[in-house]
Amino acid sequence: MADAQNISLDSPGSVGAVAVPVVFALIFLLGTVGNGLVLAVLLQPSPGAWQEPGSTTDLFILNLAVADLCFILCCVPFQAAIYTLDAWLFGALVCKAVHLLIYLTMYASSFTLAAVSVDRYLAVRHPLRSRALRTPRNARAAVGLVWLLAALFSAPYLSYYGTVRYGALELCVPAWEDARRRALDVATFAAGYLLPVAVVSLAYARTLRFLWAAVGPAGAAAAEARRRATGRAGRAMLAVAALYALCWGPHHALILCFWFGRFAFSPATYACRLASHCLAYANSCLNPLVYALASRHFRARFRRLWPCGRRRRHHHQHHHHHHHQHRRRRSRCPPGALLFSYSGQRVQMGFPQPPSPRSIA
Repeated sequence: MADAQNISLDSPGSVGAVAVPVVFALIFLLGTVGNGLVLAVLLQPSPGAWQEPGSTTDLFILNLAVADLCFILCCVPFQAAIYTLDAWLFGALVCKAVHLLIYLTMYASSFTLAAVSVDRYLAVRHPLRSRALRTPRNARAAVGLVWLLAALFSAPYLSYYGTVRYGALELCVPAWEDARRRALDVATFAAGYLLPVAVVSLAYARTLRFLWAAVGPAGAAAAEARRRATGRAGRAMLAVAALYALCWGPHHALILCFWFGRFAFSPATYACRLASHCLAYANSCLNPLVYALASRHFRARFRRLWPCGRRRRHHHQHHHHHHHQHRRRRSRCPPGALLFSYSGQRVQMGFPQPPSPRSIA
């Protein structure tokens, strides 16, 4: 929350002048590159008819990357200016727009994560009955609903902030009186953090409970294969949801402490506010790292973006198969298909049947 206390009237200037530009520059750089690569991976053209249409999880991850990239590009630079400069230099309209976008993208991210958790629960618990519901068309409708709800919940922030004169300086600060500010901040915590985190926690808890439920000896092997395959499918998104809760939790806790606890303004509390904002903003640049570490599908699809990776893969294939088999495989398989078939990788990934490269989660 960028409020009147964010300005450097009571802040230690050395901390704001040195740490803030470095931290926010890193967030901006990593977030722009990382989310840009996520979009490139998800939007790359299909290599052939063998590849299925975009999955519901792909569409939700694409929406999350769009929200993160919008936040990084449109909000982080101006928030860095609030902490670094003594005055707001961008006018009243930008002051309102920046804070509207902060909460718009925050709501879009939290609601998207809640939708993903429900989608994963239906996919695991009711795979057949939910097939007609979990379609790309319905996923696009869900994404539209996410942004509509995000716009409705964040709309009050268009008038929440404004510019005021403080001596010779123009400041971007909350324009509402304390009672209205407190009510909106509590509502934002409940609707934008507490409710989505509760939905995500409940959905993934029920999913994990179902996956690890005791099974009879006859179905143990099949259940174990399904558990491995489905567990990998939801691991990346579970990590993203947990990361969101950890990164945004201190931000909301500090706001509630400001309204309902003791919050003396000092260099220590200023540093706490700064750290909570940096942690919340860093969430938008950490998600691509989670995809890369937790999802083999994402790493395989990422390698398809680079021709050198395909050449190395074909060179490796050449040393493990006869020449005529290698030529036949190259002629019949589309680019990137060998990423999932060579050296028995399909078996190592624990999938009972060939996985769909369209799902990165």
